[in-house]
Formats: sequence, C-alpha cells, structure tokens
Amino acid sequence: MSNGTGQAAGGDSEQQVWFITGSSRGLGRALATAALEAGDLVVATARRPETLTETFAAYGERMLPLALDVTDPQAARRAVDAALGRFGRIDVLVNNAGYANVAPVESADDADFRTQFETNFWGVYNVTKAALPTLRHQGFGTVVQFSSIGGRVGGSPGIASYQAAKFAVDGFSRVLATETAPFGVRVMVVEPSGFATDWAGASMTVHDIPEAYDATVGEMNRRVRQSTAGAAGDPRRAAEIIVRTVHRTEVPSHLPLGVDAASMALDHSRHQTAEATTWEKVSRSADFGEPYPVELP
Repeated sequence: MSNGTGQAAGGDSEQQVWFITGSSRGLGRALATAALEAGDLVVATARRPETLTETFAAYGERMLPLALDVTDPQAARRAVDAALGRFGRIDVLVNNAGYANVAPVESADDADFRTQFETNFWGVYNVTKAALPTLRHQGFGTVVQFSSIGGRVGGSPGIASYQAAKFAVDGFSRVLATETAPFGVRVMVVEPSGFATDWAGASMTVHDIPEAYDATVGEMNRRVRQSTAGAAGDPRRAAEIIVRTVHRTEVPSHLPLGVDAASMALDHSRHQTAEATTWEKVSRSADFGEPYPVELP
C-alpha cells in the first residue's frame, strides 16, 4: 500500500512520520528520540513546546515541536494540520500523554478524578479523532495507544481514575481497530509495567490517604510508587522495541512491555480462561433453549 513516497506503508525500510503526544519526558521523549535515531520524522507535542526545541535541536528539520493540550479538540485539529503542513502525512499516531494521581476512591476529589480522565481518555479520543480523516484518506497508518498493564488486569489501589481511563482506552481502541481496518489503518495498544520515568515522581500527586486505606493504597504507594530501588523498565529499550515493531508489516493488537507486564498479562489470561470454563454451563443456561436450571459450581 503506497504512502505517497513510492514505498510500502509499514515496510521495514520506510521512513515514517510520527505524531507523538506527551513528548517532553518519559516514554514519549524516549520514543521521539528512538524514531529520530531510526531516521524517521517526528512531530513532537507537549504543553510547553520550548522544552522540545532544546531536547531535539540536533535533529533539525526532521523534528517539528508543537504546543498541544490534548484535552482541547480544536488544538488537536490544529496540531494535525500543522503536522500535515510540514510533512504531508502522518504514518504513526502515538497517544502517550497521561498522568495519575493517588487517592482512594472513597476520599478522591471528584474534580481531580474527572480531570485525570479528561487527559487519559478524552485526550486520546480528541487526538485520534482529529487524525482519523487523514489516516482514512491516506489509506494507511498506525495508531499506537499507550495504556498500561493495569489497563488489562486492573486492581492497583489508589489510581482508579487512571486505570478506569486505560480500560476505556482499550475498549475504544478495539472498536477503532475494527472500524478502520478496511482503510488500511492498524491499531496497537502498548501495555507497560513499571519504567524508569517520572510517572510516579513529578507527574504524580499523592493525596492524603486515610488510615483505613493504609494497608491497600498506602502500602502500594510505599512499595511501588515511592520505592528507592526504581522501576525495572528501560524507557530507551521500550521505545526502540516500539519503533522496530511499527516498522514491521504486521503489529500485535496489544504489546505488553516489561517482565511484570508479560507475567501479569499471561497470568490474567489464564485466570480468565479458567474462570470462564468453570462457569461455562451456568453462562450458557441464561439463553432460551438451553438446559435450565444448572448446578452452580
């Protein structure tokens, strides 16, 4: 499938045009760097684009820094238009911008809970929707949605808004993949475990944790989010893996990254299969024409 350069979209040797949100730090910055090091072109967006100019100055005209608040749909459309104005197409759209604050559901501030969701889900929706007419018209493209392994398995105390948004991103992306496949658009959900970024540092606010939740939210916060040992994941390696994967003809629908992510994904799938199998007769008995009642397991 041609991308207008005479090369096959998604080919191993093709120079790609990346549009990446949240590029000023963490996995977003690592991914922008990896794409540029691979010889690709990058539209790097952030709330403060001046930080991008300094970080990526060595790459010259191959990098376009743009200001973007992903919660603003009109800003998303302007950023897409600016990307097309510079490079003429978008091969890879990466929704990376996101953050999490910590609080139990019971004591969480409602406004903060909603604000996190605005970035972590609606930001993905806004940027994806802004780029879709271009991807459909081109007849090719890859959408990379950053979720987390928590967006698959859930249950991490203290970050209900973040994980709820990541579950929503996953559901949204599954439908998106079905709707856009006829247009040659691929969708890949990235599911990292813990990486050495400031996700649990400067990007995270830890609200007061009531004593009743110390054994769950408090313990998780101390053991994982404030651990002096640091996260196991290497952002540079993760970024290089994503770039290499996107350059392939086929991409996975979901890509766990990290030892914990791989283990948790497999354990979760095994548990789901075992539970569904245990309750299969009960589940089937709800339909007309099926044996009923049946014994509960």
